[in-house]
Amino acid sequence: MLRDRLGYLLKHAQLAVTERTTAVLAPLGINGRELAVLTVLREDAGPALAQQQAAGKLNVDRTTMVDLVDVLEGKGLVERRPDPADRRRNLVHLTTKGEQTRKKGERLYRETEQALLSETEMADLKRLLQKLSEPDD
Repeated sequence: MLRDRLGYLLKHAQLAVTERTTAVLAPLGINGRELAVLTVLREDAGPALAQQQAAGKLNVDRTTMVDLVDVLEGKGLVERRPDPADRRRNLVHLTTKGEQTRKKGERLYRETEQALLSETEMADLKRLLQKLSEPDD
């Protein structure tokens, strides 16, 4: 009966994907959340982001973002630098090691996703999940 419920299926699918991606990212010393931070910081190789901007892109609160950046900084993957335009805030930059880790992590993550579903199935699933995630009008 539960296997027909959308919430049950979404939860268990998310757990299964997380379990697989956690295993492939472990040798890099990161997890999926940390990879997401590295990815957001590198998006389109644009200007460095303040922690608050990155938090907004990841939809996490400021305290969580500070903790994530602290961990990544401790691993030598990111560094904080004062914002030349506003010395009260820091911009977060990927280090060389952070960029290498991000590249490897993205590749491993993508390969793991591709092993789960065909390209067509994945596109359909992502389209449906995006539809479910849209706010009600």
